[in-house]
Amino acid sequence: MKRLAIFAVFMFVVAAGSSFATDGGSSGSFSPYVDGAGNIKVPTDYRINWDFLGTWSIASKEEGEGAAEFHGVYTQPGTIEAYRKTGKFPDGAVLVKELLQTKTAPLTTGKVSWGTEIKGWFVMIKDTEGRFPDNRLWGDGWGWALFNADDSTTTVTKDYKTDCIPCHLPAKQNDWVYIYGYPPLR
Repeated sequence: MKRLAIFAVFMFVVAAGSSFATDGGSSGSFSPYVDGAGNIKVPTDYRINWDFLGTWSIASKEEGEGAAEFHGVYTQPGTIEAYRKTGKFPDGAVLVKELLQTKTAPLTTGKVSWGTEIKGWFVMIKDTEGRFPDNRLWGDGWGWALFNADDSTTTVTKDYKTDCIPCHLPAKQNDWVYIYGYPPLR
């Protein structure tokens, strides 16, 4: 009985300590998706083990066409529950926006667009402590990185202030995140 109690305590500690680290181990920094210099990487298991937040459809610029892109957004287990309790993303929370090309065709339900190949990923990592003040991927409470599909290890983002913030400016009052597009957070 004593061994069972010790095992239960051990499992609780392991689970509590790993709620935001589901892929890889810790790299010595606050997140397994960030190295000591603040370089961000794309999590590899987000489709399998993470929670789905919502989808964005980017409209085609061509009249009558279907969606130009779909953006599916994921976060690691525990983030939704933490956000619902506090109204804030916890330190180390990761948002992965998967950018998908689309195909559109008439089906029995009407004209339909669906996601096909991955175009890239946009990754945001919550940093409540300002850990990387000299890294231009970090600021305003987040780490920001865009990756192309042909290289998930090297970000194309050079400076979050010019490459990321302009698109997120309308969501500034919501910690730079378009909360209304994510039903599980409500």
